[in-house]
Amino acid sequence: MFEIAVDLLAELDAGRAVTVVTAVGVDGSAPRALGSSMALTAADTVIGSISGGCVEGDAVELARLVAESTVPRREGFGFDDESAYRAGLSCGGRITVLAWRIDPADEAVVVALRAAAAGEAADLAIVVEGAEHLLGRVIADAAPPPAHTARVPARVGQTEVVALHLVQAPPPRMIIVGAVDFSAALAAAAAAVGYRVTVCDPRGLFATRERFPAAHEVVVAWPDDYLRATPVDARTVVAVLTHSDKFDIPALSAALELPVAYVGAMGSRRTHERRLRLLREAGVAPAALAALRSPIGLDLGASTPEETAVSILAEVLAVRAGASARPLGDLDGPIHHR
Repeated sequence: MFEIAVDLLAELDAGRAVTVVTAVGVDGSAPRALGSSMALTAADTVIGSISGGCVEGDAVELARLVAESTVPRREGFGFDDESAYRAGLSCGGRITVLAWRIDPADEAVVVALRAAAAGEAADLAIVVEGAEHLLGRVIADAAPPPAHTARVPARVGQTEVVALHLVQAPPPRMIIVGAVDFSAALAAAAAAVGYRVTVCDPRGLFATRERFPAAHEVVVAWPDDYLRATPVDARTVVAVLTHSDKFDIPALSAALELPVAYVGAMGSRRTHERRLRLLREAGVAPAALAALRSPIGLDLGASTPEETAVSILAEVLAVRAGASARPLGDLDGPIHHR
């Protein structure tokens, strides 16, 4: 639900209730994750998606029923449906949804949506299974949130229920070293998939907001100093695109010491071999060097900055998901990683 927080708030802040259809159970292969939501506004317009298109029409009809009655309803969509809803998921999976109404006066929901819209940590627990009169109820005193959106056992008074605990962590960071054209393209691509992007370069002539409009921050500093001082975590990505030993070696030496998800560096294979030698001479341990992704990106035949950004981001996403980066047609098993 937090993925449509901005649009939901536009309706709620205008004093209009919205009916939300949230995926509260996902079995097998399905295109959207647990907690994904779409909404029907008072003007009968649709926000968001829960399946990529195959059940949206029936979900809208469900939302209309709830908008009229104000009573939350659960429904399942899948090829084994025996309900009045005949939509199925073309991917063969099954999703269970809860259609529920949010009013402007629902303070706990609005607070969580505001945090999500601002890119801050947000969490909200709603009843998705149990006594029908409790469906859609926000649990104000829920247990501490799990690491990610999940179904959890809960109680409302003495009644046992199942809650969907919606969780949004602050966005992961991508730190791009080098104020070059490839960095501008990568900043735009990474921001589009939810990274908070920082471009860092000591050359103030090149590191400007005008050259990197998609970046959230443009920092004029020596990259190694910045990397050692800025907060990072296990989701952070560092992409070194300067293609100059003067910047690359200190920046990579610093980055490879950090507990981050990914460190990659641009350059030819000859540059890579020279870079490895210089990093060894700088004292970088063999285990740290083994984590370096260089030359950066996947083999997509990329040449332009925009194509190269796709190549780099594809590798980053594959590493994040623990995916093979092979063509899906060559693989067996589920397409969607959970």
